[in-house]
Amino acid sequence: MIAGEASHRLLTMTVVEIPGSKSITARALFLAAAAEGVTTLHRPLSSDDTEGFAEALRVLGYELAQEERLWRIEGRPHGPAVRDADVYCRDGATTARFLPALVAAGEGVFRFDASAQMRRRPIGPLTRALVELGVDLVHEGVDGHHPVTIHAAGVKGGHIELDAGLSSQFLSALLLLGPLTTEGLTITVTDLVSKPYVDITLAMMRRFGATVDHDGSTFSVAPGGYQAADYLIEPDASTASYVLAAAAVTGRTVTVPGLGSQALQGDVRFAGVLERMGAAVELGPDSVTVTGPREGRLRGITVNMRDISDTMPTLAAIAPFADGPVRIEDVYNTRVKECDRLDACAENLRALAVPVTTGRDWIEIEPAEPGPAHITCHGDHRIAMAFSITGLRVPGITLDEPGCVKKTFPGFHEKLEELRQTWSLPTV
Repeated sequence: MIAGEASHRLLTMTVVEIPGSKSITARALFLAAAAEGVTTLHRPLSSDDTEGFAEALRVLGYELAQEERLWRIEGRPHGPAVRDADVYCRDGATTARFLPALVAAGEGVFRFDASAQMRRRPIGPLTRALVELGVDLVHEGVDGHHPVTIHAAGVKGGHIELDAGLSSQFLSALLLLGPLTTEGLTITVTDLVSKPYVDITLAMMRRFGATVDHDGSTFSVAPGGYQAADYLIEPDASTASYVLAAAAVTGRTVTVPGLGSQALQGDVRFAGVLERMGAAVELGPDSVTVTGPREGRLRGITVNMRDISDTMPTLAAIAPFADGPVRIEDVYNTRVKECDRLDACAENLRALAVPVTTGRDWIEIEPAEPGPAHITCHGDHRIAMAFSITGLRVPGITLDEPGCVKKTFPGFHEKLEELRQTWSLPTV
């Protein structure tokens, strides 16, 4: 690196603290609720999704004390403290998918419902698996969707097959249930998306004392329950993608501490996508640094994002600034998220006057000079945050639902404005 480049990098280097991982916080709450003893969670994410999960646990009779950066949960290995409850899952997919598995291992009648957005998202593969395991579960509306009622009487266990091609959360929910069964659980997976999230589940289960083995497409979980733990939540890698992308398209340098080569979350691999596009990336054991090209001009690429699909909108939103087409493949599961993210990205890119084509599981974006546009968020936090990054380069970008970011990052807009000022970017 020549002296001028080193000086530029030093002047524009910024350290950004990212809130805790939503995925890890949700799993930790399940594990803490099911464990023997009191679990302490350090630096959990406080957002609409995780607060909804915590609220649902309280409705089920679990004791949970929350301070600003520390939560304590008293576990109940034999299930909820109440025998009858109505649980509202808000928009939270982990709440809506994990908690039915948790209560199934207890005793009582538990009714689950969710927002209109979450009602549209599938849970059928999970609920069918629970029924196969002997759980008395009924869909009260559309089959395979919330609302559901569970008459819980414990779960014996056994062997099931599962299609987790739409969401890895179906598999994670069943794996988390495994140690709470009386005889253990074996799951053979016929299809799986976002496998790194399953790896998070396995690592955390072991940290809380479970015995779980993985051989090819088969997962075997021994009975025996969980033990309480003192657990530090790492920053959210999906959320980190926005600030890393911001550096990449503005020619600045940003460091995210707490995420690196030792991170549990697969979405840290988004930094590698940016590296393929020409950004400089330094991945240490517990930090990641991205430096964008001086002119913010990235390279076009074709990339399979099946395992890191939550970062697909981030890449789509910065793709117009590449010097060639950006094609993102194997992301069909993004069509059944908070919205159809493939269509939402295409809709907003066209509003920005960017040429784009889509297929069943892919999107291809051509280089362009985006124009001002009003972004349609569809109530999806990831669409809102991703196209906010486009707004660092393009004047006149506004969001129809800026508040939807509260789902995972309530302070996102303030943090982005801090970056804009720190980097002396023009106000748009």
